[in-house]
Amino acid sequence: MKILHDNLKGSTQEKVNLLESRQEHCIIGEHNLRDFPFLTNPKNIIRYHHEKCDGSGFFGLSNDEIPLMAQIIAFSDTLDLAFDLRNTINKELIIMFVYEHKTTFFSSALSEVFFKISEQDEFWEALSDENIDDNLKKVIPNYSNELDYSEIHTITKTLSKIIDAKSQYTQTHSLGLSEKLERMSEFYGMDPIMTLKLLIATDLHDLGKLAISNYLLDKPGELSKDEYEEIKKHAKITKLCLQNIKGFKEITEWASNHHEKLDGSGYPQGLKAKDLDFNSRLIACLDIYQALREERPYRKSMDHIKAMGILKSMTECGQLDTDIVGDINNVFSKDVSSKASR
Repeated sequence: MKILHDNLKGSTQEKVNLLESRQEHCIIGEHNLRDFPFLTNPKNIIRYHHEKCDGSGFFGLSNDEIPLMAQIIAFSDTLDLAFDLRNTINKELIIMFVYEHKTTFFSSALSEVFFKISEQDEFWEALSDENIDDNLKKVIPNYSNELDYSEIHTITKTLSKIIDAKSQYTQTHSLGLSEKLERMSEFYGMDPIMTLKLLIATDLHDLGKLAISNYLLDKPGELSKDEYEEIKKHAKITKLCLQNIKGFKEITEWASNHHEKLDGSGYPQGLKAKDLDFNSRLIACLDIYQALREERPYRKSMDHIKAMGILKSMTECGQLDTDIVGDINNVFSKDVSSKASR
């Protein structure tokens, strides 16, 4: 829960600071995780993670009205924002801060627990950069469970919302891509398992963008050569994040190949037609179509006809699969015809 508590964030530091001062990120953050298959009941933990024990938080809850897990997240979040917890020089300042805000920001019970464990040198040493990963592994329960693709899709749908929230221009990108993938899957008569695997790939295809600066993602003008190279890294990062997950071999390829082109001009690997299977080609075509139908900082959204014109020109250059682009036109031109006839 702590890892996911600020799942609406992922923007510039200025925007992050703004969100911290608004209850919006608590409400939407809670909504984003409503279908996540937690092992315990997480209801209202994210919603109330900015509440204070004196009732001065966003929702006015106080003391025991605030779920304990929300109190713990708020406690650690407050200290993390106020101090560099990795620097032991801040030790006395941190302890004094907690003492001064005992019964206002933090409950007496939680504060007393902190005072007790903060007496141990090991507690502070565990927060250093070189120790924190190993110490987290020690306290995280050793839990493993095999999930089917339907259960995995429940998780990746949540992750796609977090990915899309990275930029105001991509807030519905993965959702739109998934909806179009389902339409094409139905058109091709794909079996349910294949459809689920493709949906998981579309949910995660832009995972690497979480590591890309919003300065670049939201830049209103043309990107420089170096900036474009930085943006391109997201596809490789997606692959690095997914490639070691058991049962994800095909999903990893489909997700990370969404910017590859049949003529080898794509990225991150410069794959050619012989290296790209049907599903990689399908997601690549749909990703471009979906992106063209959306607004970007440097252009307006395009209608179906204009978007298809660009896709068709890319088939003529040998970059996209001609048959798939034709099928996309057949499926989604019906939407245009339907709207026109109303």
